[in-house]
Amino acid sequence: MLSPSDFASTSWELMVRVDHPNEEEQTDVTLRVSGDLHVGGVMLKLVEQINLAQDWSDFALWWEQKRCWLLKTHWTLDKCGIQADAKLLFTPQHKMLRLRLPNMKTVRLRVSFSAVVFKAVSDVCKVLNIRRPEELSLLKPSGDYFKKKKKKEKNNKDPVIEDILNLESSPTSSGSPASPGLYSKTMTPTYDPISGTPASSTMTWFTDSPLTEQNCSILAFSQPPQSPDALADMYQPRSLAEKAKLNAGWLDSSRSLMEQGIQEDEQLLLRFKYYTFFDLNPKFEANLNNLSRSCLKLSSSAEMQDFTMEAEADEVEAALSHLEVTLEGGRADCTLEDITDIPKLADNLKLFRPKKLILKAFKQYWFVFKDTSIAYFKNQELEQGEPIEKLNLRGCEVAPDVNVAGKKFGIKLLIPVADGMNEVYLRCDHENQYAQWMAACVLASKGKTMADSSYQTEVLNILSFLKMKNRNSSSQVTSSLESMDMNPECFVSPRCAKKHKSKQLAARILEAHQNVAQMPLVEAKLRFIQAWQSLPEFGLTYSLVRFKGSKKDDILGVSYNRLIRIDVATGIPITTWRFSNMKQWNVNWEIRQVAIEFDQNVSIAFTCLSADCKVVHEYIGGYIFLSTRSKDQNEMLDEDLFHKLTGGQD
Repeated sequence: MLSPSDFASTSWELMVRVDHPNEEEQTDVTLRVSGDLHVGGVMLKLVEQINLAQDWSDFALWWEQKRCWLLKTHWTLDKCGIQADAKLLFTPQHKMLRLRLPNMKTVRLRVSFSAVVFKAVSDVCKVLNIRRPEELSLLKPSGDYFKKKKKKEKNNKDPVIEDILNLESSPTSSGSPASPGLYSKTMTPTYDPISGTPASSTMTWFTDSPLTEQNCSILAFSQPPQSPDALADMYQPRSLAEKAKLNAGWLDSSRSLMEQGIQEDEQLLLRFKYYTFFDLNPKFEANLNNLSRSCLKLSSSAEMQDFTMEAEADEVEAALSHLEVTLEGGRADCTLEDITDIPKLADNLKLFRPKKLILKAFKQYWFVFKDTSIAYFKNQELEQGEPIEKLNLRGCEVAPDVNVAGKKFGIKLLIPVADGMNEVYLRCDHENQYAQWMAACVLASKGKTMADSSYQTEVLNILSFLKMKNRNSSSQVTSSLESMDMNPECFVSPRCAKKHKSKQLAARILEAHQNVAQMPLVEAKLRFIQAWQSLPEFGLTYSLVRFKGSKKDDILGVSYNRLIRIDVATGIPITTWRFSNMKQWNVNWEIRQVAIEFDQNVSIAFTCLSADCKVVHEYIGGYIFLSTRSKDQNEMLDEDLFHKLTGGQD
């Protein structure tokens, strides 16, 4: 025990600024402390000296100079390194935040500013009834994002009134057992017996949810399209470089909002970050389908029998499973190993290789597709001999080159070689032939053969997509066009709107609508999602980088299963690297360089120019983490594994 005189000689004064919830001004409180006093003791002294009857349970100490929370209350001031010059703030951990959703709606709710972003997003998604929070994150928009809106207000026009759903009373703290959010561990809602959709939106699911106190149908039902004025206010990147600049705003998932300079009541974007979707079930996700996935045009493979979309098994997971079986001395799945049972395709197709100063002319050959390679011969009689060329499709880029109305069914292949990518075009005679060969090419690019169980599903999805694109020029479209008041600009991109007249766009939109008008609503949405999945740029996130040894900048595209080096001027892929071939990756944090090693002694290194290298590092680790998810895990995420894969030097 120290005597009062001894305590005075070893103690010092510490000034703490206090945030009062109901007062705008902060107050300064001076405490006499010693180095062996723990953080919890400082907080207790503060509350006693303030002498104000209120709930202080959510308050914690924030160290301004170090930009960190002092959440380990058992640590002493000496262990924390706090001295008399430290500037501490006693403030609530949960603060208000405005989150703009993809449909331009804004939700205002209380969010943890002390938990890491990964955990904060998980708590927010519980409130919004989104089951897979690991696929989303928070994006801080650049200064250009709201530029048009500010310009409009400057021109003395009517002020823009932000559409805000205020959930101020919504507790998103995971420490509150009385507020589990909108979904339980068992995920057993009540369904409408006729339509199969959640009864009374989501109000009857969980009566203790904060959304039950307000009109939660604003999230559960599809929103009408935005007006042209609202769309004009939206920031729409026009080039890959602009898209890369927008992706620079992703927050670090391993740090808290406060640590990243986010202010109370600031506006952030809640967006899907990872384009790999797991166990998507519309019965559970009314809010998710209508509010986020449809707005972002995201997708996954669809199982039409029960309207459940399952995420395609990534080759990373398949490779890990195969390796595990092999090491244990067992026999791997026959679909992977028994090549004698692998089917093949053989047919006449047309081929074209682009060359400078040569017109596009296709020449017919006899093609044989087996395993993951295509061989072609001058004719069928020469199939048993040496082929003219054999194309290995592992790691290649596959894109549709289709015009259904013009009976054009083409496949564009970008095949990786030592010095870049070989561009090859294949032309099929009809849609059935196209669906079979396109599905085989897609699987082969991922290292899979036609023996894989997903081949037939892929063929059916392609045929379904072609059917939806088939133009229906019935008289019903003409009559509907005359009677319908529609702004086509609300449904297409600005680039498309500039190329075509408004009436032409309206007719094409109504023609496409006729192909899905008779479908159930859920099936129509799944068809729409399949269409998005079929686009060549599906699931790509861009960053501006400089590869080691290069004298010019390139675009790096990151997808759920590969990295793509893209020419910044033309947008054409140069090289593709698959995650399944990756041996290791690391970051040199001093020079901000990402280095990756692949099989066959292939290695790359690059510095990030449009964003911090932590953004790209987190994307790679995040996609690998998502590939480890399993339905047997009872919906529990291994958060520690996520941070190990994405946290960098931490």
